[in-house]
Amino acid sequence: MNIDTFNSFCGAMALIALFVFVALYFVKAGYGIFRTQSWGLAINNKIAWVLMEAPVFLTMFCLWIGSERRFQLVPLIFFLLFQLHYFQRSFVFPFLLKGKSKMPIAIMLMGILFNILNGYMQGQWIFYLAPDDLYVTQWLTTPQFWIGLCLFFGGMFINLQSDYIIRHLRKPGDTKHYLPAKGLYRYVTSANYLGELIEWGGWAILTWSLPGLIFFWWTFANLVPRANAIWHRYLEEFGSEVGTRKRIFPFIY
Repeated sequence: MNIDTFNSFCGAMALIALFVFVALYFVKAGYGIFRTQSWGLAINNKIAWVLMEAPVFLTMFCLWIGSERRFQLVPLIFFLLFQLHYFQRSFVFPFLLKGKSKMPIAIMLMGILFNILNGYMQGQWIFYLAPDDLYVTQWLTTPQFWIGLCLFFGGMFINLQSDYIIRHLRKPGDTKHYLPAKGLYRYVTSANYLGELIEWGGWAILTWSLPGLIFFWWTFANLVPRANAIWHRYLEEFGSEVGTRKRIFPFIY
């Protein structure tokens, strides 16, 4: 793919994200607490998460292994950071999930498609299309690399901590719903989503790239409307207990 075609591809991805952002304020993605029979056939949640997330891990690996840049320091660091997230998301996170919930196959297939396209977009840029003199060793001394790296790991920490809090809301055998109140859940009802947004915002900064920015935009377009839906769900279920918590951005929204 040449750079002009790639830029057109990136533009199309950004435009689709805009459609998704608007649509998700009217249609709740049918997984987790919003799963309904109307989304059709569903499979075990753990299996669905592996099948949905693993393709991006494999896509990035294939693009990396076939590139002449695979052992250049900066592209290698980008590769390892990206794969660190998706190894956890593909092969650790699903097996930490509790309960016997299911995910609609339709949702899983949409996730697979996005993940493959996004993995291709990130890997194609980093390993093939970025200018040869861009991601050289001196990139490690730039402000965007270090600011982005701090945000990436800070967001990852928030995301993992928040997932841990959610998993431990119930004792074994308990089926009641609880309002998370530890960590950043004291300020927002979707702290896990806040962490993921910060993480991929960091990725966009440390790679300083259009594909990185579009990935952040996709993350925003997907998670902010869902955070809004979760906030409203908690408000219906817990009422005044929600208090002054915002949806996803502390003190703002």
